Amino acid sequence: MADETPPVDEMHYEQLAQDALRGVIRSALERAAMPEGIPGAHHFYITFKTRAAGVSVPPDVMAKYPDEMTVVLQHQYWDLKVEPDRFSVMLKFGGMPKVLSMPYAAVTRFYDPSVQFLLQFEMPAMPEEAPAEEATATIETPPSTGDDGPKVVSLDQFRKK
Repeated sequence: MADETPPVDEMHYEQLAQDALRGVIRSALERAAMPEGIPGAHHFYITFKTRAAGVSVPPDVMAKYPDEMTVVLQHQYWDLKVEPDRFSVMLKFGGMPKVLSMPYAAVTRFYDPSVQFLLQFEMPAMPEEAPAEEATATIETPPSTGDDGPKVVSLDQFRKK
């Protein structure tokens, strides 16, 4: 009986999907960076790994949030700069302006509560332990007050086991 070797995903579809979903974050931030700012009641909760590669956070903020932090972009943010692979923004912490900069790859959650839109990314614990192409992303719609239950689209359903 011949052993069949499972096919190798040389296209790295999992990583391509994550990159595409992170593109949604970039597009939303590009709109927020326009002179008129974030439209309507939209606002963003962005959670990211503070020690991820490419993240720049002031030392006092890093001391307070050594692993992960969530920032809110709503009314008081300044100098939002959106680049193809990263963004930076000035926020006030204790009344003092601080600039945070991070690659989209460091973002673990992006949530707009005004429309109940959530992107969540599972980050590998250590790059050596879990290659980036094995990370998964889910799009979740938190439950509304009506009869609609939670809607989750998981990339796991498309994986060959």
